[in-house]
Amino acid sequence: MLRIAIPNKGSLSAPAIEMLREAGYRQRRTEKDLTCTDEANSVQFFYLRPRDIATYVGSGDLDLGITGRDLLIDSGAPAEEILELGFGGSVFRYAARPGTVTELAELADRRIATSYPGVVHRQLAEAGVSAHVIRLDGAVENAVALGVADVVADVVSTGATLRQAGLEPFGAPLLRSEAVLVRRSGMTGNGAVAQLTRRLSGVLVARRYVMLAYDVRVEHLDRASELTPGIEAPTVSPLHREGWVAVQAMIARDDAQRVMDELYEVGARAILATDISACRL
Repeated sequence: MLRIAIPNKGSLSAPAIEMLREAGYRQRRTEKDLTCTDEANSVQFFYLRPRDIATYVGSGDLDLGITGRDLLIDSGAPAEEILELGFGGSVFRYAARPGTVTELAELADRRIATSYPGVVHRQLAEAGVSAHVIRLDGAVENAVALGVADVVADVVSTGATLRQAGLEPFGAPLLRSEAVLVRRSGMTGNGAVAQLTRRLSGVLVARRYVMLAYDVRVEHLDRASELTPGIEAPTVSPLHREGWVAVQAMIARDDAQRVMDELYEVGARAILATDISACRL
């Protein structure tokens, strides 16, 4: 039976559970449940602290896990990501008092406060910069004002919290993180892992695409097909009305309204966009 770790709380928990449900896996009934067994799919889920998931997977005690890329790197565990899951995005930046530090090289011998020392150590090592990294569990933006650090490294969305603390982000992001599916480094694939990965990939595709169906006259089919090429090619079927065909094709969800407008201008009618609940490509 495949053993998979899922975040038990926090911003990654609900989206991970919802994605697994969409992929056809049974999930826990209440937040108090620590495990859930899906006998039909031979999978057992364990609901754990997000920070611990990479450690359990890296040790081999669990087969797979869903966690953040930032937490995976910060753990230092021998685990690797195998699939980006498209939610839980975040950006890590350095920040300091305006005018004090403006580029990565100036971090040498500085004190850097962060809740993600593993992420910072890795980035500094890659840049060949030696600095003093101080681990804090939260509210790192106060570290400079309190004299604990010269620089902070933290998740940045709008930067408002940092500016309120008298800090300004500088340099390129340390890391762009999101939720990822992870496995132990060097783990060989098996059928159950491949099936889970295909299902989750199918959910990602279903979320990004819609199925577009429309009727169009034969003489306009080539132009309409250029607008809706589909994955391989559009499906075209003759209609009972002579000179007309019905067309179906997958298109990017974000482009749906624009494509529908352009199809109408070409002469297509009965244009319908429908959600895709599951997909295999």
